[in-house]
Parts: sequence; structure tokens; C-alpha cells
Amino acid sequence: QVQLVESGGGLVQPGGSLRLSCAASGTFFFSLYAMTWYRQAAGKERELVARITANDMTTYADSVKGRFTISRDNAKTAAYLQMNSLKTEDTAVYFCNAERRRYGLDYWGKGTLVTVSS
Repeated sequence: QVQLVESGGGLVQPGGSLRLSCAASGTFFFSLYAMTWYRQAAGKERELVARITANDMTTYADSVKGRFTISRDNAKTAAYLQMNSLKTEDTAVYFCNAERRRYGLDYWGKGTLVTVSS
């Protein structure tokens, strides 16, 4: 089975930074999967935050562009989300996703809570 475990969430003040980690394990070819961070705020739908493909192409939501950076380390089978200049609007549960769309493969972590508050 494939497991994704997020970590690094917590309470931070506006303007602060956090680095989220997604550790992947199991029998799958991590390097062939696109890794995506999603988030879901209370009362809202899940939204895409950032994605990095198997070829290291990145995509960001407009709301986080210039503030967040997604990266991956295939040797460690991990993905990261560096979040800078955090805003209260960034408060949400952040989920890690691994997807190999061509083969209909999709895995999710359980999420880590990020709270941005003064």
C-alpha cells in the first residue's frame, strides 16, 4: 500500500513561515507521480495550492504565487511546501496528494493543520 504522511503544520503569526513535509512510503514509483498540495479551510471546498510534476514542472494557485514554493526529493520520496509571508487566509488543513493520472492512480495523506493567527 501507499502511505502519505504530512507534517510541519502548526500555529504561526501573519507574515511568518512554515515548511510542510509529505513523506511517502510503500511500493510505488514515487518519481513518476505528480505531487500536489491541496488545502481545505473550514466551510470551504478543497483547493489546489501547488503541484510539481514528475518532470519538475510547477503550478501554483494565484493566491499563493510568489509566497509558496513546492519541491520534491525523489531520493527521500518526499515533497515539501515552503510557505512564506503567511496570511490568515492561508489557514486550512493541508493535504498531500500523489497522482499518476494516466493510470488513474491517486493517493492522499490525512492532512496537517496550518493556523495563521495573531
